[in-house]
Amino acid sequence: MADDLEDVSGGKVADPSNVVAAVFAEDLTSKFEIFSYRNAASILKVGFPEHFRELEALLRRFKISKTMIRSPGGSKSEIAKYVDTLFGEEWAETRISADLHVKLLHAKKSDRILSHYTRVGYLDGHRIDFVKGKVAVDLEWNSKDQTYDRDLYAFSAFYEAGAIDLGIILTRGSSLDGRFFRSLGKVLRKDGTEGDEDVYRKYGASTTWMGKLLYRLDAGRNGGCPVLAIGITPGCITDE
Repeated sequence: MADDLEDVSGGKVADPSNVVAAVFAEDLTSKFEIFSYRNAASILKVGFPEHFRELEALLRRFKISKTMIRSPGGSKSEIAKYVDTLFGEEWAETRISADLHVKLLHAKKSDRILSHYTRVGYLDGHRIDFVKGKVAVDLEWNSKDQTYDRDLYAFSAFYEAGAIDLGIILTRGSSLDGRFFRSLGKVLRKDGTEGDEDVYRKYGASTTWMGKLLYRLDAGRNGGCPVLAIGITPGCITDE
């Protein structure tokens, strides 16, 4: 999938792998590709132990089927619907909105306001799939890879506003490559019968997968927000 592509990465500036290994148990690091940026893994475990335990439990029971992957798309994929069921009601889709109040003060007389104004809608419209307290999670299974820019910008906006302390993106791992998708045969029709299109054609190099995400994280597009990138691997997939 990554051959001859310049805008992919293996996580060149991610936290050292031993940091992730010290946080996540071996059964999870063998089941998922996990990359931590700006100490996100350590912040999650130490600063948000309840969220960390929830994430561990969620990842351990995470299973998607080949049938789900082969199913036709729509406004919401079968995989996105499944992920929705893994999060409790306290994890809510969240939109941020904020105004910016600006004051210009006299440099030598700080109590003297020269002018002030408000920029209404300074932050508006940025959404994150799941937010609980100060931890945010987005799912990206099979969108255009530019969607990562939107996600990371949203993380950065929430973070700079003090609304979250870290973000997590759950996405397709690099090991879910062209060979894997070719092995799945044809896309299924809505009635469950085999269609004419090959499954692998739906999952191109310009869609959301780990290499495209890490490239953006290496470039710092998350701003100062710590980010944990978790990649779904064939170890998460059942033969059903």
